[in-house]
Amino acid sequence: MTKPERLSRALLDQHPLPPVVDGDKETKGRLLVIAGSREVPGAALLTATAAMRVGAGKLRIAIPEGIATQIGIAMPEAMVVRLPSHDLDGIFAAKIVSEDSAKVDAVVAGPGMAANNDCARIAEALVGSGAALALDAAILHNLEPPKNDRSTTPILLPHRGELASLLDCGEEEIKRDPVGCGRRAAELYRSVVLVKGTTSHVVTAGGDCWTYEGGAPGLGVSGSGDVLAGIVGGLLARGAKPLNALLWAVWLHGEAGAGLGKKVGPIGFLAREIAGELPALLPR
Repeated sequence: MTKPERLSRALLDQHPLPPVVDGDKETKGRLLVIAGSREVPGAALLTATAAMRVGAGKLRIAIPEGIATQIGIAMPEAMVVRLPSHDLDGIFAAKIVSEDSAKVDAVVAGPGMAANNDCARIAEALVGSGAALALDAAILHNLEPPKNDRSTTPILLPHRGELASLLDCGEEEIKRDPVGCGRRAAELYRSVVLVKGTTSHVVTAGGDCWTYEGGAPGLGVSGSGDVLAGIVGGLLARGAKPLNALLWAVWLHGEAGAGLGKKVGPIGFLAREIAGELPALLPR
C-alpha cells in the first residue's frame, strides 16, 4: 500500500494516452455505450457525446427499443442497437450485448439504466467479454466478483451508495475510509476503482492511489457522472490502458468543470456543457 499521490497534469505525463493518429474512424477506436432508460434517456446522449469529444472514432449505443429512434435522431453519429423493453429475465438483452461487445474495443455501461434483471444479465455478459470495460450506476448494483481473470482490467465508477452496494456495507463506512473501501473493491472485483466525491480517489488492487481535489462546485449536478463515464469509455476505445484512461478522465472532467466555473460561474452550468471543454484539454 502506497501513500496517495496528488493527481495533476504533470503526473499524467507518466500515464500517457495513445497518440493522435491520422486515419479513418476505425483507427480511433470503436465504443459501445449501454445507457439510458425511459425515465432517463438523456444519460445515453451525455455519455456518448463525452466519448466522442475525447476522440473515440466509431460509436454504437444500446438502449431500450422504446426510445431508440429518438436517441438515434438526437445522436446522428451513432449506430443504435435496440434492447428489448419487456424482457423480464434479461436473456435476450444480454445476448445482444454479448454480440455487440465483440464488435468494439471498449464498452461503457450503466449510466441512466433502470435497475432490473436486465442489468444482472448484462453485467455477466460484459465481464465475460474481451472488451475494455467502464461500469457505472445500475450495473454496479448487479455486479458479482469475477471468477476468472480478464484480459483487460475493468474500471468501476461508483458513488458512495454504489460502492457500499459493491462491498455490502453501510455508506458511513465509505465516508469514514473512502480510500480503504476503494482498495477493497479493487481487490474484490480485480479492477481499478474511482471513489467519487468532492475529493475523488483512483485506487488499484495493488494498493496504489491518486487523489484529485480540483474541479468546481458546479460539477455536482445531474448528468455529470454520465459525462465522466463517457470520457473513460472514449479513452479506452482509443486504446488507453485502464489506469491511464481513468486518471486522465478524472482530470479532464475536473478541469472542464473548472473552466466552466470561470466562464459561467462556480455553479449553474449544465452537464451537457462539460463535453465541449474536453477537446482543448487533451494532449496534442
